[in-house]
Amino acid sequence: MRIGRNSRRRAILAGVVVIATGTFCWTAVQRLQWETTSELSAGSARLVSVEQLPDSEFCASGEATSAIATLSREFQDNNLFTALGETAVHAEDTVEVTRPPVRMIRDTYPIYSSIAVDPIRDEVVLQDTNQFGIKVFNRLDNTPPNVDATKPKRVIEGPDTKNEYNNGLYIDPKNGETYNLAMDTADAIFTFRAGAEGNTEPMRILNIPHRGFQIAVDEEKQEVYSTNQYPPRLLVFRKGASGNEKPLRVIEGTHTGLADVHGVAVDVQRKLIFVGNWGNYSNYKVAGSGKFLPPSITVYPLDANGDAAPLRTIQGPKTTLDWMGAFSLDPETGNLWVANDVGNSVLVFRGTDNGDVAPIKVLKGDKTGLDHPAGISIDTKNKEVWVSNMGNSSATCYSLTANGNATPARKIRSAPLGWKSLKFGKPQVVAYDSKREEYLVPN
Repeated sequence: MRIGRNSRRRAILAGVVVIATGTFCWTAVQRLQWETTSELSAGSARLVSVEQLPDSEFCASGEATSAIATLSREFQDNNLFTALGETAVHAEDTVEVTRPPVRMIRDTYPIYSSIAVDPIRDEVVLQDTNQFGIKVFNRLDNTPPNVDATKPKRVIEGPDTKNEYNNGLYIDPKNGETYNLAMDTADAIFTFRAGAEGNTEPMRILNIPHRGFQIAVDEEKQEVYSTNQYPPRLLVFRKGASGNEKPLRVIEGTHTGLADVHGVAVDVQRKLIFVGNWGNYSNYKVAGSGKFLPPSITVYPLDANGDAAPLRTIQGPKTTLDWMGAFSLDPETGNLWVANDVGNSVLVFRGTDNGDVAPIKVLKGDKTGLDHPAGISIDTKNKEVWVSNMGNSSATCYSLTANGNATPARKIRSAPLGWKSLKFGKPQVVAYDSKREEYLVPN
């Protein structure tokens, strides 16, 4: 819809007034002072000061409610609903304005955030964070160039699955159960039975803290590792945990080196944990503690707990780490494979690496088919590695010996050849650049 500039300004302020109308309370209170001018009717009231009042419960009355009531009266006839041809309303008496969009920008193809290979059942499992689903393919599927997409053998998708923005994935090698981490909104690890299909409910739900990202499993100790972006920490749960069960232990604190945690992998043979950090750090308990650090991979003992310092840290310009996503560990060599999302590459580090070191192998280039690789999974049985690509609705498979600008051994596409995903993710605002006739959408 199009609204004139002054109407838009009035609408924005009116939104504040509608929310503020009536009696309201705060625990930590701020007194807002407004400056009004002759342009008040055009929506140009300005907030000129914020005064912090003592910490105590406070209900607005007197000066505060009087000022807000004045603004409410001034804008009652010039608010958002007036601009839309509706009457003014208050928060307790809202009106729903239903109008069809003139047009829509939408990505209807899957956006594959994570991947897991099941060599026992010869399946490749992909998480679709765009359609909130899990798609399962045959391991030997290979989409021909003249075919738009390969049809999955089964799909777990629908409201009963409770999937939302799923990102971490693990397949139990013994019983075939699928562990699915849903981040940001669902905040849970959903477990589906082997062979699950359609709009099916998970067999088990484990509630986890907000902003989970990836999971890894220690089958020997029957423990599940779950990364938490913020506050930066690594949580370890009992495998099979459900409901509000608490973690067995948590790695968290100023000495850990954790900062915006994402990928995780465990080396059961060598008793190590590898954690990926994007580098955005702050202590939510300390004001002004935020800082930006170079991305890193921190390494801990498998039984680490609390504010544990890393054994080693891989960090620096030689690493070429750039918003890396998932990790996968080759148990035979101890090498760590990294889906380097923004770097459009796959990086391989030795498990013993430390400091500013270059990866021992890099998959990158136009022949690889990599496009914002976010998920990665090693198949030791067939000596292959699979990568999920968020940028082109595909999964690409390579030999474990592949390096450089290597052509995939196989490729599963869920969109036409050459498709570029919109990668919308979770857009929260949108702006229109009238000069360049472009939409700006942050994710």
